[in-house]
Amino acid sequence: QVQLVESGGGLVQTGDSLRLSCAVSGRTFSWNTMAWFRQAPGKEREFVAAIKWSGGSTRYADSVTGRFTISRDNAKNTVYLQMNNLKPEDTAVYYCASSIKISASIVTTGSAFGSWGQGTQVTVSS
Repeated sequence: QVQLVESGGGLVQTGDSLRLSCAVSGRTFSWNTMAWFRQAPGKEREFVAAIKWSGGSTRYADSVTGRFTISRDNAKNTVYLQMNNLKPEDTAVYYCASSIKISASIVTTGSAFGSWGQGTQVTVSS
């Protein structure tokens, strides 16, 4: 099992940028999928972005495509979420998650992810 620790959240204004980091420790596998999810107050948790640990293929939610970029640094065991042109509707707690599910496609459902971080708050003011 892996341990995940997020950092980088904060309070920003509309149009600003933030970079979230997720430090990964413990046993990882080349087929791991790392992802970011978010949950706003009163709303369901939703998928944001995912990346294959090996190969680096990515997938994004429609709402963030073109604004957010997920990446990983294998040497540092860290996953990043670069968020540009932030909007008030991006306000949420952002969670890093890890899945060991073997799949030809990138998994995006929360139930496929067995390890989760504690979350980091992102607040975008209008």
